[in-house]
Parts: sequence; C-alpha cells; structure tokens
Amino acid sequence: MTGTHHSSSPTQAVILAGGQGSRLRPYTDDRPKPMVEIPGTGMPIIGHQLAWLAAEGVTDAVVSCGHLAEVLQSWLVSAELPLRVTTVVETEPLGRGGGLKHAAARLPHPDQPWYATNGDIWTRFSLREMAAFHQERDATATLALARPRIPWGAVETDEFGHVLDFIEAPPSPYLINAGVYVFSPGFAALLPDRGDHERTTFPRLARERRLAGFPLPHGAYWRAIDTAKDLTEAARELTG
Repeated sequence: MTGTHHSSSPTQAVILAGGQGSRLRPYTDDRPKPMVEIPGTGMPIIGHQLAWLAAEGVTDAVVSCGHLAEVLQSWLVSAELPLRVTTVVETEPLGRGGGLKHAAARLPHPDQPWYATNGDIWTRFSLREMAAFHQERDATATLALARPRIPWGAVETDEFGHVLDFIEAPPSPYLINAGVYVFSPGFAALLPDRGDHERTTFPRLARERRLAGFPLPHGAYWRAIDTAKDLTEAARELTG
C-alpha cells in the first residue's frame, strides 16, 4: 500500500444477465433469473446490483440479456435507475466469453478499466478496494473469491473414528470464483468471440501471472441465487 496510485476506480460495468435460471423454476418461467425478486424487498436481483454498483462509483452499466430479454428491458425502462444503463441482446448463444466481449464493446470508455458481475449474484463489499488490489498487482483481470458455506452439516472425527462434533453448514476449505471481476482496458481483446473465457482466457492469464484473486473481506455478504432456497435464505439474511 504505497498510496502512489492516483487513478480512480472504474466507473463502468457489465452485468451478465442472460442465464436461463432453470433451477429457479417456477420463478423463471416468465422472467430471466436477474428479474427474480428477493422476497420482502420488492426489488429484483438486478435492481440490488445496480444500486450497489452506483454506490461504488459506477455511472454506466451495460446489461447483457438473453433469455426473456424483453422482460428485463421493460423493467429497466420503467424503473428509476441510479446510473445509465445500456442493454445488449445476444441473438444467438455466444457462450460466457463471447457474451462478455459482445457486451464490453458497448462500454462508453474502452480505454479505461471496468467491472463485470454475473446477474445472479447478491453481494455487498467494497469494489473500490478490489480495484485498488487489481491495480497494485498490475493484473489484466482480477476475480473476487468467496468461501461459500457447504450446504451440508459436517462431522468432525478423531483418528480413532469417534465423532467429536457436528458443524452446521461450515465454510468451504476452497475459495470459489464469486462472479465479480475487475478488468484492465486490454482484457476485452483477449476474450473469444464465442465460447467460455473461463476455459481459455483465464487459464492463459493465470499461466502468465496476470490473473489476480481478491478474497472477499471477512464478513462480506455473498450469495449466488441458484435455487428457491437461496432466495428465501437471502431474504432472511437481509431482514435478520
């Protein structure tokens, strides 16, 4: 932490909101996954994301739509949004990497860094801190890393096979990709036109030591909304 970096955090972001959300049915029968409401908040997941990005200094967001894009677009038009939003629609499936590249082409400042987030993530932490971390490491891409809770109770035993303890939903011993990113300006050019960047671009950057991993700060809230259970738990954690 030298404090010599004067450049500011990114002001532009891409939200990948094209997922089918098949495991969230029936919620996703008539809407894309990011349009599913968090119970008790009266707002869809993407509304919470846009509010978070705006609070972190983002002024422009590109929302990449796919499945039931018109539902998402009509909400964006009718809602009072805290930042400028452009939508892009994938007319054919480009894969995660192709979709990201397609959306990045619409960012207002291609010569500046940008954030990206998956459209089904519900989280709160300092993006500015993550941007500073990215910059200090001179990385081309930085991914946020979460330590999710294992959905099962764990059993602790000793070497003799006696059960010592039961631990309800312990934290995973592994860090996982949290679905939130900081990218340097040159990153978009490294993305495939179609296909999955997590199998191509990311491994290549990792080999070149140009990929950084930012562990979410202790106590930061993070949840991927994949199932109805995730929705109810998110609502409980928010109101609790």
